[in-house]
Amino acid sequence: MTTWALVVETTVGFRDRKHVEANVVAHVEGSRAEALTELERRARSYQPEHPWSPDRRRLLRTGDGFLLVVDGAMQSFATRFTAAELLHDSAAPKPAADPPAEPARPSKAAGKQERRQEDERAEVERDADGVPVRPAWLGRPDLM
Repeated sequence: MTTWALVVETTVGFRDRKHVEANVVAHVEGSRAEALTELERRARSYQPEHPWSPDRRRLLRTGDGFLLVVDGAMQSFATRFTAAELLHDSAAPKPAADPPAEPARPSKAAGKQERRQEDERAEVERDADGVPVRPAWLGRPDLM
C-alpha cells in the first residue's frame, strides 16, 4: 500500500525576511485520491499565521494538491498543500521483529496472577448495563 506525505509549504516573515517553510503534517496510507481528499479537508480548514487581517481567501486546485492565497491589507501570503508519495524516511520506525516460532510459556507466578485477575473480573459488582460499580483502579496500591 502506498504511503502519501501531506506537505504544507507556507510563507513566513515580512518584507525582506519573507521565506517559505515546509512541513510534513501527516501521512496517509492508501490511494492518491484518498490522500488528496484528506489534503483538501486540511486546506479548507487551514488558518495561516499571516496576514493578521485577511481581506480575501482563495483556494485553488493544482495537479498535485492545493494552493491557498490569502490577501492582506498590504501583502499576499501563499500556502501550498502537496500530496507526495513517500519513497524513503530515514526516521521511520523499524519493522517489528519476527515473533518467536514457539510462544514463551508464562511462569507459574504469572499464571496464578492471571487466574486471580480473571476471578476478580468475574466477581465484580456491575450495574444493569454491565458497567462495574467500583472502578478497577480504585484502591490499587501501585497507583498511590
